[in-house]
Amino acid sequence: MSDLSGAHWRKSTYSTDNGNCVEVASNVPEIIAVRDSKSTVSGALVLPPAEWSAFLGALKNGEMIA
Repeated sequence: MSDLSGAHWRKSTYSTDNGNCVEVASNVPEIIAVRDSKSTVSGALVLPPAEWSAFLGALKNGEMIA
């Protein structure tokens, strides 16, 4: 389990104030943490930076359909 006590969470600049957002912390060594902004105490998905980059690349290339 990763220690996220010092994580600095941020939302995308594309987020609105409707509460349907994710927050990302990238300041924790060797991991990227992602959590639901509506339920910040429910935990976080923790990924290696390479996996996060691959996910973002797939989104940008239209490989992920919501």
